[in-house]
Amino acid sequence: MKAERNKTIDLTVEEGKEYLDRCIAVSKKSEISSILDKTILGDTFSVLSLLPEKFVDLLIVDPPYNLDKDFHGKKFKKTTDEAYEEYTEAWVTQVLPLLKDHATIYVCCDWQTSPIVGKVLKQHFVIQNRITWQREKGRGALSNWKNSMEDIWFATASKHYTFNVEDVKIRRKVIAPYKVDGRPKDWEETEDGNFRNTYPSNFWDDISIPYWSMPENTAHPTQKPEKLLAKLILASSNENDVVLDPFLGSGSTSVTAKKLNRHYVGIEQNAQYCVWAEKRLEMAESDKTIQGYTDGVFWERNTSALQKKSRNS
Repeated sequence: MKAERNKTIDLTVEEGKEYLDRCIAVSKKSEISSILDKTILGDTFSVLSLLPEKFVDLLIVDPPYNLDKDFHGKKFKKTTDEAYEEYTEAWVTQVLPLLKDHATIYVCCDWQTSPIVGKVLKQHFVIQNRITWQREKGRGALSNWKNSMEDIWFATASKHYTFNVEDVKIRRKVIAPYKVDGRPKDWEETEDGNFRNTYPSNFWDDISIPYWSMPENTAHPTQKPEKLLAKLILASSNENDVVLDPFLGSGSTSVTAKKLNRHYVGIEQNAQYCVWAEKRLEMAESDKTIQGYTDGVFWERNTSALQKKSRNS
């Protein structure tokens, strides 16, 4: 029995048959109308070649890292750097024809695979930046530093691309308020404290990993937070743009895209994860909240009380 506050989505394939039935299979060249806002159940290396050309505005990729990992029966085995580079090149080559000329690409990776991913992306795209974000969690290590950071490579198909910086500002507390003529300079004075909306950097320390009491949490072993995806989606796409995730997992990209009024296409080979993704997409129809994102502003970690006050003010 779960604790009363445990909101983790972990229903089985059998329990979630109605959600699995909402997924589609792709066996021939498809029109965009048949795949838009859908979860595709299948191997991404078989599906990508069947999707329409130049339909993607934003590509978000969270592939298996080069680690031994059991994804609920779908095991990924750690291999050599050379083999992982070939693996990365394989999916990159297949997504290339799907991207619009102004498309943006984000690829998640850990510190070990980051140089490999960056090398491959540089051969095909314009590298804009590398984001490093603090996972907050991580296994302790007796003979090494605890691993709590991951990278996201930011690349574009050309030098012309979308970047909505005003949509991804971070709300931070003002430590030393500066005033001009007795009035706040570039900050806001409130009953809850002094705040400034600042431009984002490429180091993110405000992300909370989904945990058991959060509605977005699933039993997926490497689930990305909706807040993390929201930053990527808001910065690098506009409403009604199309977001593709070829390694969908438990659905964070599609769910966040839906909450932010973007179209989505997700590919996932694990039926269990497709069930969880579709369950979350159903939940997003009535609840579009994103933890840590309120009133068009990203809040620092552990400021939920302030967010609630902001909503009610």
